[in-house]
Amino acid sequence: MAAEPTREWSDEKLKSDDVPKKDVIKFIQDNASHSFLAEHKLLGNIRNVAKTAKKEQLIVAYNQLFATKRFKGTEVEEVTQDVKAVKIEDKSKQTKTDVAEVVNEGPPKFTKAVLKKGDKTNFPKKGDTVACWYTGTLEDGTVFDTNIPTGARKKKQAKPLSFKVGMGKVIRGWDEGLLTMSKGETALLEIESEWAYGKKGLPDSNIPPNAKLIFEVELVSID
Repeated sequence: MAAEPTREWSDEKLKSDDVPKKDVIKFIQDNASHSFLAEHKLLGNIRNVAKTAKKEQLIVAYNQLFATKRFKGTEVEEVTQDVKAVKIEDKSKQTKTDVAEVVNEGPPKFTKAVLKKGDKTNFPKKGDTVACWYTGTLEDGTVFDTNIPTGARKKKQAKPLSFKVGMGKVIRGWDEGLLTMSKGETALLEIESEWAYGKKGLPDSNIPPNAKLIFEVELVSID
């Protein structure tokens, strides 16, 4: 444990103008325990504390510090508990914020129209591997992407697109939309730009900024 600090000033000296408030605050902050500083409202920036603390209060705190001997390092247990309490409080705030963000996200940024019903029993879960045929178009009908080959023979030779759904491997509109589809279903997904390629678009695929995308998707299989 550190040695007990010596008294810097006498009562008379403290009451005089020779000793500024900031010096007294600094001495107490340097030598007092965390809980002592908290009780006397002397935690924080010295300049800010000096604005609110009166000289008389500082003199009382200075004298009490030596009377109670609550010096820095004498209450380790208490300080540790304070730190733990702060961490727990921060976590609870963070959790509340996270919940608020989810709640405030608003309605889904896509709509779905069923073109062909699926089996209505086998729905993909997050992390399942799904296989799909799809065609993507812009609002004006321009096809920007498809994995459906022309001709029945070519389709037999081709393979549908497969990926783990709900894991961010594709645009969000697909992740969310496919989770609502059952095996064998074909649906038309109209996806707002926020859940597609957003403000940047995808120039390499001729998708302009802020574009609403329309996908015809057939859910072939779920693994």
